[in-house]
Amino acid sequence: MQASRRQALKLFSSIPLLPLSGASAASMLMTACGGDSDTTAVTPPGTLSFESASFSSMAAPSISDPYAMGTTSVGSALNVKLSDGTTQNFKLAYKPFFITGDYVPDGKGGYSLSGGYVDINNKPILDTSVAGLERQFFSDCADGTSLINLDKATVSGIKGKAVFAVVQFEYTSNNQAGQSMYGQLPSPIAVLTLDQDQATGKLTLVKYHNVDTSAAHMLWITCGASMSPWNTHLSSEEYEPDAFTASSDAQFKAFSKNVFGDETKANPYHYGHMPEVTVNPDGTGSIKKHYCLGRISHELIQVMPDNRTALMGDDASNSGLFIFVADKEKDLSSGSLYVANVGTGFSIDPAAPGAALTWIKLGSATSAEIEKMADTLKPSDIMTIATKDPADASYTKIFLSGKTQWIKIKPGMEKAAAFLETHRYASFVGASMAFTKMEGTTVNVKDKIAYSALQNIQGSMIAGDAANNPAYNVSLAKKLSAGGVMAHTLTGGQKDLGGAAINSEWVPVLTKALIIGEDITKDILGNTANPDKIANPDNLKFSEKLRTLFIGEDSSQHVNNFVWAYNIDTKVLSRLISMPAGAEATGLVVADDVNGWTYIMSNFQHPGEWISTMDAAAKALVNPIVNSNYKNKFGCAVGYLTAEATSIKLSKV
Repeated sequence: MQASRRQALKLFSSIPLLPLSGASAASMLMTACGGDSDTTAVTPPGTLSFESASFSSMAAPSISDPYAMGTTSVGSALNVKLSDGTTQNFKLAYKPFFITGDYVPDGKGGYSLSGGYVDINNKPILDTSVAGLERQFFSDCADGTSLINLDKATVSGIKGKAVFAVVQFEYTSNNQAGQSMYGQLPSPIAVLTLDQDQATGKLTLVKYHNVDTSAAHMLWITCGASMSPWNTHLSSEEYEPDAFTASSDAQFKAFSKNVFGDETKANPYHYGHMPEVTVNPDGTGSIKKHYCLGRISHELIQVMPDNRTALMGDDASNSGLFIFVADKEKDLSSGSLYVANVGTGFSIDPAAPGAALTWIKLGSATSAEIEKMADTLKPSDIMTIATKDPADASYTKIFLSGKTQWIKIKPGMEKAAAFLETHRYASFVGASMAFTKMEGTTVNVKDKIAYSALQNIQGSMIAGDAANNPAYNVSLAKKLSAGGVMAHTLTGGQKDLGGAAINSEWVPVLTKALIIGEDITKDILGNTANPDKIANPDNLKFSEKLRTLFIGEDSSQHVNNFVWAYNIDTKVLSRLISMPAGAEATGLVVADDVNGWTYIMSNFQHPGEWISTMDAAAKALVNPIVNSNYKNKFGCAVGYLTAEATSIKLSKV
């Protein structure tokens, strides 16, 4: 792998190393958590202070360098401007902690299989598809990641300071016989204990702990993730299994068989929720699922600075924009769930003024009461559905997963419908369930702007599509498969459409396009979206300190997927890293201050999952490179961006 040949001894670093009266600039300059832009550090005479940062963009890999196409490729740089007008430039590189399938330290003198799968009894799940090659399944799809700093860590073997990364694994693509395993295995989550060198900031893996998820009924297709303001890992379960068809669904039956040893035992209502992982000082972790945030295609949640309001991605066709307002700070176990109604004027033109957002309250609940419903109710207890028009006025037409259905809620089952059949119920009450794959979310605290990734803009968003409802006001004339990023203005003092106050100062009230991709005719490599613009955005993270939105791609339109940096003030878009051909950029993390260091982390998944339009000659050159670096496409990387040079300091006296 390219990154393994680099001498990446120094981390990507920026503001935190600037000395200000003996205090780190991390504490003196950072305004991320409070959003208080009026607080200004006083710089002592003779000390340079941080002014701004930008990134120099790298070129997209080309067939002239198949190695760059087949591995992680970094040709970007960080440029830091100081108060005397000078600029320091640092070339960036990528450093993996491991390739899944590697055996890594378990912190007890032994080793763990990274990305390895276990069942409800924490016994390894074996791939027996090829006789004589039996082995434990491990994931090629690392995804959501959080970087967590705890006081008083107790992990042995730490020479600097302990930092913890929580990494979840979405699925595994295939067994050794080449058969799809998508969604058939319970998603693992691991806590990595990392030793942070205090002189260089370098992170070294010293312990890998597989979190026991059995108390949460195991996990279903965990995708994007974020860190809560109270230092926990907020996970996701996307593409919730349809409870009405689960008993005959081959994927769900295989999942149940691999989890419980019985293809009928898994309960679909236990999946499609928001799990939360708490990291312990000893490098272990515990998990709980929150059942009161709606059973949707959870992708990437963003909790606002009030520690109560959560904006949620919904990665589905006919998806919606949801917020959850917790009853108590730092506690997502009870609260109220809302879904957006989009006003007129919705547009994907960044120059357009945008459309108003109003909110329909779906209900209030505790996680415990919804979990009890999940344990005891069958889908037929909640509602009746028809896939053809029953010509019965007691049924309501809804839009679901690109199709139409007709439903009738059973008497007294509104709360169960709201929290266990959330997509159906949101459409039933008239919410704007027209988005296609509303994925990652993040927040710009200073400006009170949230961002959501629309991976593509097609299907139910387009006028005339079978699943498009013009009444939703999301009815565009033309599709944009390359997708874009929407910006939502946040404010307080709002009421839901029933007239009740929404107890939050962080409610989205206006949505408009921020940046979009561009569909093109297939180029020489097979790209069907402009490689110099974003395509199919997925992961989003915002850095308050750098005033930059970071965008990770999940694109079937770029031969290589990229991570981008978009400065919201200068409007400059910079390509930071290219993933191996066919791989999705996942697990994006931007940590402004971890013991005085700034980190950008990114994983990738399913390398060599070629897009259908990729040039055959390029594929033939790149394929052996992917195979030799990533375990014949069974492995993927968990890692972070570094700087190439050593002992970089952004201070000068």
